[in-house]
Amino acid sequence: MILINRFFALLFLLFLMLALWQCARRGNPTGGPKDITSPVLVRAEPPNLTTEFNAKRIRLYFDEYITLEDIQNQLIVSPPLKNTPQISPQGGASKYVEILIKDTLRENTTYTFNFGESIVDNNEGNPNPLFSYVFSTGTYIDSLTLSGVVKDAFNKTADPYVSVMLYEIDTAYSDSSIYKTPPNYITNTLDSNTIFQLNYLKAGSYALFALKDADKNNIFNQKTDKIGFIEDTVHLPTDTVFLLTLFKEVPDYSASPPNYAASNKIIFGYSGGPEDEPTISPLNSLPDSVKTLISREPGKDTLNYWFTPFSADSIVFTVTNQHKSQIDTFSVKTRKLAADSLVLNPSHRGSISVEEDFYIAANIPIVATDTSRISMRNNDSLPVTVAFSMDSVQNRLTMDFKKEANENYSIDLLPGAISDFFNNTNDTLNIRLTTGSSADYGNLRLQITGELSYPLIIQLTNDKGVVMREIYASEPRSLEFNSIDPGKYLVRVIVDTNKNGKWDTGNYLARRLPERVVYYNKELEVRANWELEETFVIE
Repeated sequence: MILINRFFALLFLLFLMLALWQCARRGNPTGGPKDITSPVLVRAEPPNLTTEFNAKRIRLYFDEYITLEDIQNQLIVSPPLKNTPQISPQGGASKYVEILIKDTLRENTTYTFNFGESIVDNNEGNPNPLFSYVFSTGTYIDSLTLSGVVKDAFNKTADPYVSVMLYEIDTAYSDSSIYKTPPNYITNTLDSNTIFQLNYLKAGSYALFALKDADKNNIFNQKTDKIGFIEDTVHLPTDTVFLLTLFKEVPDYSASPPNYAASNKIIFGYSGGPEDEPTISPLNSLPDSVKTLISREPGKDTLNYWFTPFSADSIVFTVTNQHKSQIDTFSVKTRKLAADSLVLNPSHRGSISVEEDFYIAANIPIVATDTSRISMRNNDSLPVTVAFSMDSVQNRLTMDFKKEANENYSIDLLPGAISDFFNNTNDTLNIRLTTGSSADYGNLRLQITGELSYPLIIQLTNDKGVVMREIYASEPRSLEFNSIDPGKYLVRVIVDTNKNGKWDTGNYLARRLPERVVYYNKELEVRANWELEETFVIE
């Protein structure tokens, strides 16, 4: 009996010690399950879907404290308001959202305040997805809808925050309305979606646009915005799903004030197409000893006016666009600046693929080359046969030679090999090139089939859209991209409708859509010492 009592006493003491240890142990409270619910609207003043609306203040009450995130991009008011409404809270938490309207609202119009995902709970940041508040200044709520998809004309992925707009075709509408006035209805694709839907629309005939609106003013600025449009009139109601292709127009011609960039160069910038390249003429009488030359800056809408130095306070130029019959006059004040000196830039130093071209570009127009002062030798110090060609547009000397795998090349340019407009010549230049072994590269064979018309421009690009290789195909054939650096590539196909060897964008007023661009539906991984074959079916 005494042993039993001692056993229970010892057991009681152990339980007591365990309880005291648990009470003394420190830790963080679990706090219960994580909150994953979105804020819920419990009341609105005036109520949602109110008709004969005439209030200036709206309050939206939620079941928990909320904050507003990215309200500037997320909130879309349709039709757009002239004055931005005042929205609170800003930078704090509240149980309600307050909207102060500063406009005089249109009569008999249904308005939609689409908050996107800007309303989030204060604790966990859970959004109320695509929350909208709707009211009508008339006696009923318009109820029609229109939906579609936005894509980019050239890039694989469309821009975020693309506005989709409807203009009612009435007596006030014209083709220039999108340049001057906001639309009747508007929505936005937000940051990660290419699908759009316009709600609470009234029956009628409309023009449908997409706009990457850089200025966020709900009108089209040709210099900064991308645009997409549907050629035909849209009649509501409709069950058609629309595709809007977004593109950047070539800006209308304009000449920029010239920039005195160096003591021997003035830069003339302009905007427009190839046919808009202007002619430049000085109105001053330049001394007979002064030589001048005009060259285009490769890849830019810029003309460089080169001249041998002379003394003058200023020079007056006329800039003439023959295509538009437009003449601009500019006065350029001279400044004390250093002269540009000749700089040569090889296209490659070190590694070069056996399929890549090699050239030497210059920053000042090349006027003469002496190829006897240029030599090339291989790894065995044997001379390499080179064919030289001068590209005056790109201002570069191309050296065409047969490149062997796993070889080293040494190129030497002696002084006087290249002479520029100012009779400057190059210093001694040594260039070393190395090709990898065949096993270092991969090959891609591509078959393109389906509903398409030739010619085609087939491009291999990286994930940023930079062209790594290109083939121009005038007729159906097997396409071979050989000796490719290992990596991941996208395939882009351009339907060259006007057969000018490049992609051409569209123009809204001319009702011209961009040339078609199609991407292969998957990324290709090219591996070293590997042959990859793919079939691209274009529908």
